[in-house]
Amino acid sequence: MDFSLESLDYLNRDRLAMSPPASTPPPAGVIGHSGQTTEPPTVKDRVQDNRHTNNTELQTSDPREKQQANGQENSTHNPDPENPTDIYNARTIADIKATLSHLHDREAAVTARLDALIASQKDFSRELGRLDLLRAHLGSQATTARTISHGMLADAASTADRISSAVKRLDLQQSRVKATLDVVEQVVELKACVLGVAGSMGASQDWEMAASYMNRASKIPEEVIHGDFAAEIVPTAEVPDPPSVTLENAAESLCGLFLREFERAVKDNNDAKITRFFKLFPLIGRSAVGLDVYGRYVCQGVAARARANLHAGAGAEQRKDGFFYANALTKLFEHIAQIVDGHGALVERHYGPGKMMRVVERLQVEADVQGGIILESWSDDRHVDRKLTDIKSYAFTFLVQSFLPAARGMGTPRANSPATRDAASQRSSEDEGVDMKEIDGLLNEMAVMLGRWSLYSRFLADKCSNDNHEELELPDFIIQSALCQKVSDRLIHPFNSMTTFFLRRSVEKAFQLDEGPPELTLNRHQPLRANPPHITSAVDDIMYIVNKVLQQSLRTAQHAVMASVTPSLARVLGTDFIGMIQRKMRDESYPRGTAGGPPPEATVIAFLVLINNLDVAIEYIQRIVKNHVGTTKPEIGSNRTGNAAAGESPLANLFPLDDEAEKVGNMLKSFSSSFESKAQDLVNDGIQVVFNNVIKGHLRPILADSFRDIEYQPRDGGDDDDDENGLADGEGLMDEAEGSAVRHRFATAWADLLEPIARILSGRAFERLLSVTVAALARLLEKRIWSYHGRVNALGATRLERDVMGIVSAAVNVGGDGGGGSQRW
Repeated sequence: MDFSLESLDYLNRDRLAMSPPASTPPPAGVIGHSGQTTEPPTVKDRVQDNRHTNNTELQTSDPREKQQANGQENSTHNPDPENPTDIYNARTIADIKATLSHLHDREAAVTARLDALIASQKDFSRELGRLDLLRAHLGSQATTARTISHGMLADAASTADRISSAVKRLDLQQSRVKATLDVVEQVVELKACVLGVAGSMGASQDWEMAASYMNRASKIPEEVIHGDFAAEIVPTAEVPDPPSVTLENAAESLCGLFLREFERAVKDNNDAKITRFFKLFPLIGRSAVGLDVYGRYVCQGVAARARANLHAGAGAEQRKDGFFYANALTKLFEHIAQIVDGHGALVERHYGPGKMMRVVERLQVEADVQGGIILESWSDDRHVDRKLTDIKSYAFTFLVQSFLPAARGMGTPRANSPATRDAASQRSSEDEGVDMKEIDGLLNEMAVMLGRWSLYSRFLADKCSNDNHEELELPDFIIQSALCQKVSDRLIHPFNSMTTFFLRRSVEKAFQLDEGPPELTLNRHQPLRANPPHITSAVDDIMYIVNKVLQQSLRTAQHAVMASVTPSLARVLGTDFIGMIQRKMRDESYPRGTAGGPPPEATVIAFLVLINNLDVAIEYIQRIVKNHVGTTKPEIGSNRTGNAAAGESPLANLFPLDDEAEKVGNMLKSFSSSFESKAQDLVNDGIQVVFNNVIKGHLRPILADSFRDIEYQPRDGGDDDDDENGLADGEGLMDEAEGSAVRHRFATAWADLLEPIARILSGRAFERLLSVTVAALARLLEKRIWSYHGRVNALGATRLERDVMGIVSAAVNVGGDGGGGSQRW
């Protein structure tokens, strides 16, 4: 194939455009004698062609085509042998054909793209033509719209604007005319009121009519009353002053007149006139004056009634009555409550909602004065401060000496010995120092007064509360009142101190007069004459005092009282009551063996009775707290809190403020659980002592005697079936008799050991003792069974199983009716 020089140059330029100069290997140069490289003429042509190709590529309009061209250049630089080589590096005709074939392929691709572009140019031109048509049509429509707007709608728009402006001007004029009419009507009303007030205060002296005219004038705006127009129109020859001056003078004059008439009616005790003039003050704009004068009036009545109540008991005999001052305070609160409840509707109707609060605050100030006088008189007459001093100086000698370590080496003192007489005289002198009956009477009187104060405070809180508030709260004027502080100083603190003393002194007195149950014995064949539970008299006395103190404290309905009394109860019972029983169990009734023998019967009985004291005391405390908290099941009270729990508890009626009922209930439950925990620990220790010192030593001999002369390896009968049957018939009767003997021996000895204790101990205490005893018996029985290892055959194992079952049955069915009924495992 022949190629012209122009086609070769074209191929060379196209190939250089696709191949970067850096990747093209330099041609071999001619090195001269001077050592410099000389470029051949062919290289210069290649450089010029390369520059021309680069300029052509920069003028390409399609960037994507330029990128594809660059990609082709990069691909042609691939050293893959399949790609055609540079035309200037071609050495054979095959290389030139390959390069030419590649150029033809590239030309076909470019031609296809150009054809596609030309085809798309036709669609684009067609769309442009459509847009030109739409633009021409839209232009004609716009021209038509402008024509319509300027030719047809301009006049209508102008007319509408004129009408709208006229309507606005008319509305403005109408509003001004209406405002002017309103002012004129108000001025006319003002003039009528001014003339009416002047006429009513003249010869007719119709005060209700004058007040009604003043009330009508008060509804006229201030700017109208003080305006220039009213100042010109309202004054007349009879009333020449401006209306504002006339009304103010009339209000002052009527206010002074109403005050004088009200005070005259108060002196005459004329309730009708008092109510008449009291209702007129708000009509003349003097509500504050009316409320003040009314408050002063009711306070005078309260003070007079309180003084009358105190003077009614001027005699010494009446003041000695334990509830004289409590009744006086109760009458004071009842009088105030009647005033608030009876007059509140009248004040609210004529003075407005919430206006009774001002009168209540004024009444509270008077209640502070009169209540303080009553409390001071009560404190002086009852010598409360001296009794508090005596209480603080009381030494509790019996309790203190009871907790001191007993002197060793000293026998029981003789009857009528000097030591006994000195101790008795010392206790009697202490009893004379503080009269428990007086303390009890003071506590009852303080409980009544505190209960009345709580009821009075809740009544005022309910009257002054907002209906939107779900929880009842005391108003600030009660919390910050002088009477509230006086109640805290003169009632709450003395009540707490005396209650603690009364409780502790009662515990001391109960142990001083303590008596045990009569004629108790450990002989189970001898009947007991005393009824269960077998406890000392101190438990009943102390639990009665605890219940009385709790009831007394709850009747005060004071959270501060319960917050002090409940911890005092827990402290006194935990320290004095439980401590005294613990000391007796340790020092006086501890069941110690004597000379290798068992403990004395009297000591064991006394120890068992002390355990009963603790167990029964736990039951009493639980019952007392349950009755006061009022929950039948523990889960009911624990799953509900706040108002729901308080609604089912009687505490809600005593403590309705906030969440006080829930707090008091939690205090009582905490007191019960604390006492139960301490007492139960001591009961468990006592049960362990009874087991170790009274029962444990008998268990092994009882088992040994029960299995005495018992064999569990009878003779084998050989292989003959007839002989085996004969032996079985003969030995079966023997086995049954021997097994019956084991069970009979154990049941008799077990009953002799535990039934005397079961008759004396309470039911729950004996259950715990039986649990400990059966557990120890099981361990001993296990050792006994293991001791038969290798000495038991098949028939003997059956007999042993029957004996063990009989022992277990007898062990768990023991019990008596004396200590709380029959026991069941």
